[in-house]
Order: sequence, then structure tokens, then C-alpha cells
Amino acid sequence: MRNLTFGMNVSVDGYIAGPGDDLGWSLPSDELFQWWSDRVGSTGLALYGRKLWETMSSHWPTADQQPGASPAHIEYARRWRDMPKLVFSSTTAAVDWNTRLVTGDAVAEITRLKADDGGSMDIAGATLAAAAMRAGLIDEYLIVTHPVLVGGGTPFFTALDNWVNLSLVETRTFPDGVLMTRYVARR
Repeated sequence: MRNLTFGMNVSVDGYIAGPGDDLGWSLPSDELFQWWSDRVGSTGLALYGRKLWETMSSHWPTADQQPGASPAHIEYARRWRDMPKLVFSSTTAAVDWNTRLVTGDAVAEITRLKADDGGSMDIAGATLAAAAMRAGLIDEYLIVTHPVLVGGGTPFFTALDNWVNLSLVETRTFPDGVLMTRYVARR
């Protein structure tokens, strides 16, 4: 059975994007960027919602070809392109860069994927992760908290029908007061 992790940068007040989808508050230090890059390099399959897919695919496929691209950005772009990805969307027409489009029931497809053999899976995108969270499919929560209050926007957590008990399994600090906490769901 495959493990499913939901991990993103989060403000102290619990948002993954501020009002107007502002992400400017979550710019990573070099160390944090490398940590995210290493995570992308080790992910067996990434599951994206439409909105985050559009954001990522508008930049990373060619980021390594941009003037002045740092070695870290070049490496991340390569890893991102190479990482197997699924995009869940009923409105996206086509995907590229080692990606498959899923237009059907996301919860059913994620349930099927979890039952398969294979590497770890990461899920990203607030709407997609919320559906998986409500269905009890997420095994780990990886919260990279930035010391900022954004006051609104897109929340990391969704409203749930039942509690999800968690166990803290890892913490790590990064420059600029950023704290990573990793929890596993207790079932």
C-alpha cells in the first residue's frame, strides 16, 4: 500500500495562499528550497489539483532555461519534469512533462492508487487535498510553517466530519524562523 502525504508551505494562521492567491510570503531560503527539491526528487507520484498544476506548469518546465537560473533552480526544474504526476481536473484539456490527466472521481482514483504497489505519493492543491482529507486518505501531513500571519486566503486544512488524530514524527527548523513539522495519521 502506498503512503500519501499532504505537504505545503503554511502561514502561522493556517493558509497556503494569502488573499488573491498571494504566495509572496512563502519565499524559501536556499536551505528550504533544497529540502523541497530533494522531496520532489524522491516522490514516486505527485497528485495535483488544477489550480496548483497551472501555477507549477507555467514556470517549472522551462525554469532551467531562464537567464541567471541558479544551479538549485535548474536541478528542481529537472526533478519536477521527471517526477511522475497526475492532474485531477474536469476543465484542463491537456498535460505534459510526465503527467497524466484524470477527469473522473478523484477520491476513487486516489483510493485505487493507494492500494497499488509503488513509491510514496504527495498530494498538493487545496481542493484536491481537502477531498482526500475528508475521505481519510492522507497518511502524513507535512506542514512548513512560515512566521507570518496573512489574515485570509486558501486554508491548509478543510472542514472535517470527524477528528483526525495525529502523531508528531519529525520537526526541523530552517532559516528565517521557518518550522517543518511532520505528522502521521493514527488509525
